[in-house]
Amino acid sequence: MPRKLVLIVIDGMTPAAFERALASGRVPALSYLAGHGDYRPATSVFPSLTPVCLTSIATGAGPGVHHIPSLVWWNRQERRIVEYGSSFAALRAAGLSQSVTDTIFNMNERHLSRDAVTIYEALEDAGFVAGAVNITCYRGRTRYLPTLPGLHRAVHGPRRFFFYGLFESDRTGAPFAVRSRRAGSPDAYASAVGRWLVTRDGFDFLAYYLSGFDFASHEGGPDGEEADRSLEQIDAEVRALLDAAGGPDEFLERYAVMLLSDHGQTPVDRAVRLEASFEDIARDVVVAASNRAAQVYLLPAARVDAADLARRLDGHPAVDVTLRREGDEVVARRDGADGPVEKLDHPDAAWRARSALANPNAGELLVSAAEGWELTDLGGRHHAGGGSHGSLVAGDSLVPLLTVGLQAEPRRITEVAPAVLEHFGVTVPGPMEAFAGVG
Repeated sequence: MPRKLVLIVIDGMTPAAFERALASGRVPALSYLAGHGDYRPATSVFPSLTPVCLTSIATGAGPGVHHIPSLVWWNRQERRIVEYGSSFAALRAAGLSQSVTDTIFNMNERHLSRDAVTIYEALEDAGFVAGAVNITCYRGRTRYLPTLPGLHRAVHGPRRFFFYGLFESDRTGAPFAVRSRRAGSPDAYASAVGRWLVTRDGFDFLAYYLSGFDFASHEGGPDGEEADRSLEQIDAEVRALLDAAGGPDEFLERYAVMLLSDHGQTPVDRAVRLEASFEDIARDVVVAASNRAAQVYLLPAARVDAADLARRLDGHPAVDVTLRREGDEVVARRDGADGPVEKLDHPDAAWRARSALANPNAGELLVSAAEGWELTDLGGRHHAGGGSHGSLVAGDSLVPLLTVGLQAEPRRITEVAPAVLEHFGVTVPGPMEAFAGVG
C-alpha cells in the first residue's frame, strides 16, 4: 500500500522566493521537506492565472481540455462576461451577484468541462478518500449544501471537502475563513482544517492550498520584504501539518509530499487599459483583460479578423506577444512580425499556446504582456508598484516543485495529477494531457 499523499500548493510562489526562504533559515518546515526531497523548476500553463493554473493542477490537463480560459472571459453562449475575482471593482463591474455565483458555483459545476477528470474523481472512483482545502478546482462525487442559512444551491466535492467554511464535510472548529485576507484568515482556516485532518489521518490524498504569498506579492512584489514575511507565515501553516502527525519524521512516515506553486510573479510598475486599442471597433470585439494577460473576442458580426486585431497591437509597449490560430497553425506575432509559435523563447511556449487556443472559451486573440506592464481589469484596478502574473514570460511561468517520497519527476503543473495517480496505482485517464500524447 503506497504512502498517503499531501499536495501543498502555495499560490504565486516563485522559485527565487522559495530558494531565498530556504537559504534564510527562517522556514524550518519547508527546509525540512526540501532536505528530504527532490527539487526542480516546473512550467505553468498560459494564461498563468490562478483559476486556469489550479484547474490544470487538479485535472492534469491544460485549458484546451478543462475549458477554464482565464480570470475573466467572454461567455459566448450566454453573451456575458465571466469574472472570477480580478478585484472587487471588477466583480462589481461584471455584476457582483453573478460574479460570486460564477466563482463559487459555476466554475466547477458548469464551466469546467465534463470531459476533464479531476484528481478527486479519479482517486475516489478507485476507492481512495480524497480531500481538498480551499482550492478553487474542487469537483468531486459527493453533494454538499452551503453552511450559510438561506443558501440552497449544492456543489459536488471530494469526501473530505472544505471551501473557506462555505462548504464543509466535517465540523472542525476552524476559524472563520474570510474574515481578513490581509491578516491571513484563509490560510489560518486551512491550517486548522489540515491539522484536524492529519490528527485523524482522515484521507488518502489531500490538496492543501495556501494563498497568502500571492496576496503579499501582489502588494509589494515577489522579491519584497512583505512576500518574504508571508513565506514565514506559510511555513507555520505547513508546520501545523507536520506537528499534527507528531513531528516531521512521523509525518513523512505516513505521507508522501508534493509541494509547488501554480504560477510565478514578476514586478510591475506600469498599467494600461488594453480596451483603448479597440475603441473604434468596440461593436466588433470584447476585451477581457486582467493582470498580465488578455483574451480578445470577435463578436458574430465583426468586420475584422484575429490578424487585424493582432496588427493593432504592433508597437504597443505593454504587449510582448499575441497568439492566434490560422487553420491548424498557431501564429505568434511579436515586434510587428508573424512567426511560428515554436520560435518563441518563453518557457514551453508552443505547448502552452496551443492548449490555450484549443480552449473553446478562449478569445480569437490572446495577449501576453511585456515585462513590467499590467493590463487593468474591468474595474480599472491593477497592481502597479507590486507584482503580477499571467503572461508567457519566465518569471510568470516557472514554479518551484518539490517531491518527497515519489518516483515521478513532473516538469509541468499538468503532470502533477498523473504523478499522484501513478503513486496510488490508479490508471491515468486519457484527458490528462501529460500522459495522453500531448507534448
